[in-house]
Amino acid sequence: MKAPNICAEILNQVPGMLPLEAWRLAHGWSRARTIEEIAALYAEDGLERPDVNTAMLCKWEHGQGKPGAVYCDVLCRLYGVSAERLGLPTPKRRNKKSSDDEKEDPMERRTLIKAAGVAGVVVPLHLLLDLEAALAVPVESSRPAALAEVQRRLQAARGQFDISSLVPLLASFPGLLSAALDAAKRMDTPAGWATLSACYNLATDVLNKVGRKDTALRTADHGVLYAQRSEDAVAQGASARAMGMMLRTTGQHDAATKVVERAADTLAVMGLRKAPQLGTYLRLMCTSAYTASQADDREEAFSRLAEAERAAARLTALTGKPEAEPFTRMYRMNIFYSLGDAGAALQVGKDLRPDMYPTPERRGRLHTDLARAWWMRGRPEETAHALREALGEAPGEVRDRPKIWKIADDLTLMHPQVSGVRELAAALR
Repeated sequence: MKAPNICAEILNQVPGMLPLEAWRLAHGWSRARTIEEIAALYAEDGLERPDVNTAMLCKWEHGQGKPGAVYCDVLCRLYGVSAERLGLPTPKRRNKKSSDDEKEDPMERRTLIKAAGVAGVVVPLHLLLDLEAALAVPVESSRPAALAEVQRRLQAARGQFDISSLVPLLASFPGLLSAALDAAKRMDTPAGWATLSACYNLATDVLNKVGRKDTALRTADHGVLYAQRSEDAVAQGASARAMGMMLRTTGQHDAATKVVERAADTLAVMGLRKAPQLGTYLRLMCTSAYTASQADDREEAFSRLAEAERAAARLTALTGKPEAEPFTRMYRMNIFYSLGDAGAALQVGKDLRPDMYPTPERRGRLHTDLARAWWMRGRPEETAHALREALGEAPGEVRDRPKIWKIADDLTLMHPQVSGVRELAAALR
């Protein structure tokens, strides 16, 4: 019996079941298998693995929210049927032959993309290729640099990251990595290798932001290698966080958890009495918690997050600085989002304010994380507002991150008349 007939029989035998779930069952797939099939379609198109998991699919199948336009299209392609047959919304497209009082809106989807001068991301390809070449064969340093100079350059690079100035930051990495490698080899001290590892960790974060997952994974591997040579537990913890993040984003959740928790255990044994140890431990536990949420392990995700929150409270008491606790609260919001619960994510987010975060990058991330949750919830006006706020704080968080840019793109496709979308398009010009 073919899938359409099986689907019809399932719907007949199980009153109340929605078509989306019936079509999956008609193919004989588990939800986990369906997620892998969706990922395979993305891979066919040369795209990175999508941010969708079994918890989100379960909610869609039970009518607890609807997938956005992109996932609607993917599900239709996956099952080979129309959105209507899957019980999903059909995107409204304007008729170019409409009457004068219903003329096509001049700000169409591609108008926004063209106005911004990009097609999903504005990072010049040659910068990415230059960095990839430098990772394969490091550029020879033009002159020996003292470690203090390398550390000043690293601090300046972090300053660019903090304002989401990703394009010039990418351009600086080949030279920075070359100088740091030269200094580390000449000095052969723990501080030199730890500084080199920190340079690679920062490069990993940037490459991950702009969607170059494979390159970011290789970069994280360099960071781990040099952190091991430093024999510094804090440096090893920082590189483990970067590696765990990249293993998670490439679907290797078990490996990510092992890498991160091994480093966290090493720091915990040391007593976590100093701010660098405690701060690194906190970030490791946040990474571990988010990894568990991506693996649909809700209980473990919140257990690890609770440990991160305890570490944040200790760090605040130790340093007198308030940033640690808002940092973990943003992770709580994102864990709910990862588990497919946009309502709970927004409930956490309503108590978060930009002034809680010390850098434009973090403030921009707050707004883009809220935009993702609003978009999942099906609230285009609020999504547009959040993206505009993100642009005001850190334009790179919208312009240079493919997943966030795609939300802006989809807004213009599905909701060109919604309040705020025109303003968003104007801001992206």
